[in-house]
Formats: sequence, C-alpha cells, structure tokens
Amino acid sequence: MLLPFQEPILSRQDELIFDALVRFDHWTRRADKTIDFLALRESIEPLFMRSGRPALEPVLFLKMEFLMFHDGLSDSQLFQRCETDIAYRRFLGLGLSQTLPDVSTLRKFRGRIGADGHRQIFHALLEQARGLGLVKDRLRIKDATHVLANIAIPAGLQLVAQTRNKLLLAAERFDAEQVAGERVRTETIRTSTDDCGNEARLVARVEHLRDILAWVEELKPLPNAETSCAWQALQEAIEIARKVLQGHDDPKMPKKIRSTVDPDARRGKHGEFFDGYFVDAMIDADSELFTSINVYPAGESESADTLVLVEQERSAHGNQIEKLSIDGAGQDGAMIRELESPAYGSIEVFVPPRKLTNGGKFTADDFALSADGSSVTCPAGHQSSTKQDLPDRHTNSFKFIDSTCRTCPLRPQCVKESQKNGRTVKKTDYDAEHKRLHERAQTDAYREVKKEHPKIERRLGELINRHGGRHARYRGLERVSIQQILGATVANLMRMLRLTECNFVI
Repeated sequence: MLLPFQEPILSRQDELIFDALVRFDHWTRRADKTIDFLALRESIEPLFMRSGRPALEPVLFLKMEFLMFHDGLSDSQLFQRCETDIAYRRFLGLGLSQTLPDVSTLRKFRGRIGADGHRQIFHALLEQARGLGLVKDRLRIKDATHVLANIAIPAGLQLVAQTRNKLLLAAERFDAEQVAGERVRTETIRTSTDDCGNEARLVARVEHLRDILAWVEELKPLPNAETSCAWQALQEAIEIARKVLQGHDDPKMPKKIRSTVDPDARRGKHGEFFDGYFVDAMIDADSELFTSINVYPAGESESADTLVLVEQERSAHGNQIEKLSIDGAGQDGAMIRELESPAYGSIEVFVPPRKLTNGGKFTADDFALSADGSSVTCPAGHQSSTKQDLPDRHTNSFKFIDSTCRTCPLRPQCVKESQKNGRTVKKTDYDAEHKRLHERAQTDAYREVKKEHPKIERRLGELINRHGGRHARYRGLERVSIQQILGATVANLMRMLRLTECNFVI
C-alpha cells in the first residue's frame, strides 16, 4: 500500500551541516530545484497495491537509482556511499541520524516497477522537459548500438549440461524420485564417455536431455499453476531445453540460445560479432534529449524497432513528429511506408541513399514495370518473358529469354560478357518508397538534416560510456531494459539541468 507523500523532516543541525558541506551548485541541489519528483512518483502510483503493509517511499528509491546510474555504482556500493556521502543524504532527505533501508528493498522496488514502470518515469521526466519548452517535434534522430550480455559463452557440451541441470532442478519439486534417477544416469553417462571424443560425448548428453524433456513435458500442472513460481520456472526450463535441442538439430538456425543463464541474449553483428542485445534510441534534434528508448535481442530487425520507438513516444505524449533521420538501417520499404502513412502522421523520413550502381550496367530502376505489374521493359524496348513471385521477400523476379538478350545491341551495358543466360530483374513491392528516399536524398533539406545526425552518436556515446550502457549489469531482456531506460533517464535529467541553467532557447 502506498501512503500519501510526506516531505522529509530534517533537524536544524542537519540543515546547517548540509548547507555548509554541500555546494549550492551541486547537481543534486539543481535537480531538486528543477525536477518535480512528485510528478515522477505519480506516474508509478498505480503499480502499488491499495492494501497491505505500507510501502517505503518511492521517491527515495527513484533518487537512489538516479544516484546509482549517475555515478556508475552497484547496489551495494550505492548504499555504502549513502552512509557517508553528505550530498547523497541531503538529496535523499535522510538526516545524519536516520538509517537506510536494507539493500534488498531497492532490488524489490526495481522488480516491482519493472521495465514498463521505469519507462513511465522516463516519459514523465520528458513531459516535464516539454513543459519547460525544451522538446520540439521538428526532427527526431534514431540510431542503435550493441550491449554485451553478462554471460560466459559455454561450449556445446557445457550448454547441454547446463540445460539438463536447469531442467532437473526445476522438475525436482514435481517428481523427486525420477529426478534422482536421472542424476544417477547423468553420472553413468559421464564416466562411460570419459574416453570418447567430444562428438560422442555430446551425442550421449543430447539424447539424455531429450529423454528428460519427454517425461518432464508430461508432468501435470499444479492447481494454482498461473501463480506458482515453481511451475513457471519449470515451463521456462522446458522452453530453454526445446530451443537448445532445436539449435543442436539445426546448426544454422537463427536466434539460437547462447546461454542458459540469460536465454534472451542472442548472437548479433555490430562491426564484429557479439552476444547480447541492441539498445535503440531516438532523440530530439533541438534539445538532444532522449525521447524514446527500447532494448531487443541481437539479431532482431533494427528498422522494425523504429516503429516501436515512434509509437512509444506518440502513446506517451500524443505528439506528432515532423521529420525522422535514420542511418542505413532505415532502408526498409515496409517501415518507410508505415511511417509516411497517415496512420503515423505522414512523417518525412530521411535515409542515406542506396548505391544504385551495378558495375556500370543497367540497374533495376532502368527497367519499366508494366501497369498491371506482369512484366518489365528493358532500355532497348524488349519485354520480359516470365515472372516469379517471391512473397516472403516482397519481391517479383522478371526474366528475359536468352535469344532476346543475345542479339540485343545494348547487351554490353546490361549483362557481363561471360553470362550466357538472359537478364533477370527483381522489383520489390517498395520500389516507390526507395525511389522517393533516393530523390529526397538529393535535396538541400536532406543535407541540412544529415548535418544534425551526429548528435545521436554523441548521446549514445554518453549513454554507453558515462552511464555504463555497453555491458549489461543484469541478465534477461526485462532487466537489461531497466538498465538502459534508467541510464537514458539520468542522461536526460543531466541534460535538462544544463539546458535550463544556460537559459536555453530554441
């Protein structure tokens, strides 16, 4: 149960000491003066129950989290600093004789609020920036960077063994006798395959995992399965085991599990290959404040996440973005069509143009599509003979017969000299969007927008380097999201302090 907010009560001695030892330009004093923490509290009040024991004050924990991410501290390091740091205690409203709650209460608060609650706090702070006139809707800039998962990548044998142990531990409460037998079998397999090669050892352990999974899947649910932590843990272990076995059966399967301790982490590429997540962010070009932020497993579509970011901001603030700048990841026709549709307010999207060169040969754009979309006509006036639909790629493939291309006077400008077959041309369902982006990239408006694009690099650099965003503190998508949202919230808070004190005018 959440009680009404009560202002911290400090003794006269506390106030004298704080005034003497905490500089009046210290960022915590400036934050108290600029930020309405009660409004942040109101944004998460619905997440607290209306009955039960009184909860500790949320503003206290919000400020603790801000201190933690501002100074790059762990939970335990934060509480140690709070014991002795005068500026911390003044910010938290704790007198010199008052005691701190247990460190576990901060972790419980973080879990209670979750990623959605922290995102509400993020947008409540951004709403205050809007009220101060800092945020405009002229231009948004979007980019993403990678986050390294807090895991050690196990080898194939270790991954299967970890999955088996996790599954047995979760199933023990439901069939302890069967689990005991499987552990005996585990030891038997280990001793009998000690002298075998890694391949044989892996096969034996995979087959054992399949057998365990088969009977565990037959376990009956508890009457209160929906609220039972043990049953939910078992279902999670079953899902992990299924995915690990699928990955073993299909080595080329995308989005394979990399570790059982963080089953949400995936293999991705950002310059080099890595294991973890992407943090995707959008900033206001005028104030350089983060306006939305999202985290997703590596290997997912960055362009599709653009829609998530735009909708996240629109849902929270009801605003209408005029322009959006994206890097090369924005070359996604489906995403462009959505953003520039009336449903999204016809946002004008700016993306670097695609390279249309084809080694000096004619490109697909040089082939005219017929009105009914059944054929294309080449620069020499010849019409394609066949059409193949590729619906999963939103593409149509048009082929010219060999005899037509062999005698064509423009053949040297169309196909390689060594090519024996006729020309094949592919047209996508989003050619109109790509053409529009290419034409827009030749305008002065595009050049002006791209001058502002590096702002997102600086802001992501601050999130990664200043607030510890490169390495995941926690495990699991939910907790990693909390980390990145808190980092962006603190970055926004500090940016707001700088802008308001400089009499920033847009």
